[in-house]
Amino acid sequence: MKTKDLIAPIVALAVAAAVLLGASAALGSVAEQSETAAQNEIMGYMLPSRPASFTEEPYDGEDESIRRVFKAEDGYVIEVETAGYVGPITLWVGVTNDGQVSGVTVRDHQETFGLGRGAQTEWPFLIQFLDTAGEAAVGDGIDALTGATVTSKAVTRAVNSAAAYVTGADVSSGATEWEG
Repeated sequence: MKTKDLIAPIVALAVAAAVLLGASAALGSVAEQSETAAQNEIMGYMLPSRPASFTEEPYDGEDESIRRVFKAEDGYVIEVETAGYVGPITLWVGVTNDGQVSGVTVRDHQETFGLGRGAQTEWPFLIQFLDTAGEAAVGDGIDALTGATVTSKAVTRAVNSAAAYVTGADVSSGATEWEG
């Protein structure tokens, strides 16, 4: 094969690679914007005023379970990660400016199917946390998921931790401790 015969396919490949790279860069920003919009929509349901946008605030406090903090006009959505029975559980907790829990959603977990996995889907469990202020305890106002006490306590710990962030409660005070 002659060198001339190789030039056209090589140029075609280079052009195709450049087009794909450009499309990837353009679509990457669209995907990021779409992800941010979806995130804001979910978080909007977690505060009473249903805000459309949030500002991420840096967090450098001592509570190692708090991963990210998002601020809106009437409150916060706190991303908390806590140790469950099987592995980490990631939650978003909506907390109003006065420290009342206004929403809880489990974003990620690996808990046991049929037991701890209910922390994500059993709304009667999650609704118990609404209007609490960092003082929730399994067995003292919070009914555990049947067969999933460790998971229930982990979710409770995470919700209390988020409320403590907003109220300024001392995380060593017991508000975010294991409870057993």
